[in-house]
Amino acid sequence: MSDQKRIRRLVFDIPLDASGIEGVTAETPVKVAVVSAGKVLYASLVRFDKQGRGVARVEIGDAPDTVQIVVGPPDAADDELPYLQTMSRTVSVRLLQEGKFKLEPIAISPYYWHWWRRWCHEFTVTGRVICANGLPVPGARVCAFDVDWWWWWSSRQQVGCATTDADGSFTLTFRWCCGWWPWWWWRRRFWQLDPDLLERLRPVIEQVPDFPIPIPDPRPSLAVFAPLLARDGRAAAMLSQSFDPATLPKLREHLLERLPLIPELEQLRLWPWAPWQPWWDCSPDLIFRVTQACQGEERVIVDETIANTRWNVPANLSVTLVANESACCIDDQPPPEGNCVVVANVCSSLTGSIGGNLGAPATPAGYLNPGVAAIHGDRPFAGTVLIGGLFGSATQVDFYEFEWATNPAGPWQPMPAAAVGNFTRTFWGPALPAGPTGFHNVPVVFTPVSGRLVAPARAYFEANNGPGTWGTSRFWVSNRDLLLPWLTANTFGDGVYYVRLVGYRNTGTAVNPQLGAPQILPICNSERDNYLVLAIDNSTSALEPAADVVAVRINGAEANPCANIVIGSDGMLEIDFIAYDVDHHLAFYTLEATYGKNGRVNLLACPGATLTPIAVPPTVPAADFAGPDYGAARAQGATAPHWRGGGLRLTVPLACAFPVKCCYQIELRVYKRTIVSCNYDYHPNKLSFYSLTVA
Repeated sequence: MSDQKRIRRLVFDIPLDASGIEGVTAETPVKVAVVSAGKVLYASLVRFDKQGRGVARVEIGDAPDTVQIVVGPPDAADDELPYLQTMSRTVSVRLLQEGKFKLEPIAISPYYWHWWRRWCHEFTVTGRVICANGLPVPGARVCAFDVDWWWWWSSRQQVGCATTDADGSFTLTFRWCCGWWPWWWWRRRFWQLDPDLLERLRPVIEQVPDFPIPIPDPRPSLAVFAPLLARDGRAAAMLSQSFDPATLPKLREHLLERLPLIPELEQLRLWPWAPWQPWWDCSPDLIFRVTQACQGEERVIVDETIANTRWNVPANLSVTLVANESACCIDDQPPPEGNCVVVANVCSSLTGSIGGNLGAPATPAGYLNPGVAAIHGDRPFAGTVLIGGLFGSATQVDFYEFEWATNPAGPWQPMPAAAVGNFTRTFWGPALPAGPTGFHNVPVVFTPVSGRLVAPARAYFEANNGPGTWGTSRFWVSNRDLLLPWLTANTFGDGVYYVRLVGYRNTGTAVNPQLGAPQILPICNSERDNYLVLAIDNSTSALEPAADVVAVRINGAEANPCANIVIGSDGMLEIDFIAYDVDHHLAFYTLEATYGKNGRVNLLACPGATLTPIAVPPTVPAADFAGPDYGAARAQGATAPHWRGGGLRLTVPLACAFPVKCCYQIELRVYKRTIVSCNYDYHPNKLSFYSLTVA
């Protein structure tokens, strides 16, 4: 209306009549707004007298020729009122000003009066964010979303956010309205293709004749139903019109005549199997997303999908959200009793699950899951090995270092500087010495003191930085009990090593520390001096592991790479290959033929397949055991913790290996058991492939 003539100032009354409504009082007002082009020029609450009469005195300046009077619920926001299903009247401002038009009282409908009391409400969500072990997650941003979906599209609308405290608790309050005009509700939502809904709908569509699966568009479109409803003239006409969400109920009737009944999708409340008019949804359907900025990066620690939807939540909702492994949790584990130390974990494994350590089988020493005849058994370590533990409650240690040996009886040597890694601890609370509450990093640096390379114990740091606040307003959330990143690559050769912690009191000052006598603390709840035994296997050669498809023969004839081979329905395929680890720490290998689009044959599982050890000159011996995994090798006679593999020949029927005419790629993957830099995936690993065309 920017090109309309404007009237400088206008004053007029809007009379309201609620005399036909039972129970009307001054405490039950309505809201009146004057609107032009979606912009609210005036809004106020109107209260009624005992006869149910009320008047809004309107004063506006720079008014256009025409305005819309809107009457609606009292608790709607001013800018929401034009888009709710309200009572409205369009009037000429000029006629009002010239006295040529008298505004008759607007009679309030009992229908609207009933719904206006129910459209807008306040909702409160209280809850906690915790880690899987129940520890609280502080400083996390919790956001709630109302979620809707139809066909294979979904939409999220953020309704509110809150931040967790030291207990992981949060309170989130938001206002929610329903009763929108369908077109406006739709305009406010952002839609996207939902992979989960697409996977649920795909098998349904495949059952319906004349309903090809189209390439899904990321934005909703009724055109997706055109193939299904092409023979239905009335429905097809609806599809050709501009999209109006108000037509969906009628379109649903036509679709249900062609689609099979799927109770699962009806329970999911998926349209068209379930009715869908979300603009009338007066109780939101919530999912949550939680982020946390810890250790210098923003992490998504809870990310719910439509499968987690809480339908029609009450006005007061309580939730517990379990964060993933990326979360920083408050670690308030109490120390063990006594003057002792517990070197409790290596990477994310307890030392009691590593051979030769307290609580674990004695052999094979230094290996995770000792003696377990499976690919996760007898695993050595490599790279950066994180060692963590706790000092006892009566321990008086200000600084500590680590020593190493190849025998628990020694001789013990100081850990070389190149093998000692510094690290960072993170706490949540006020900054040191004082400052804003949040996540703060504390560097832990091994420094020469009195000729030894030592780091400050956590208790010593707490006593000299914010004493009395730790565990009350400041809480460790990351690396609280980390003691040493042991940098084994290029510093320690392959073998079994013993490491122990040596503690010291500070006999100097905080500024100029001096080390007292060394303390070799016992392991808590035992009489044994502390030490940790670990097997190290740092891969340094191409044979750790070695993978190579050496030769391929079909019915005895050599098939070179990129060859075109014509075969019959009978005959055998031979593949000579290498799956070998010079350090005897193989985990498993796979041998597959891939072809076409996602075609795959597990050659080792083909009926009649055989494996025969063969030497592959000049360096690879015949496999000690065929495997194809550590568990199978142990069953074949391998002695823990060793399985090296070697040269092998696979013989397999051609009909299984090459089921169709196509180009094939023979893919060999070989994996070690070694845990490299605390990554429990199976690596190092190697890939070798060999391609040929089979007709």
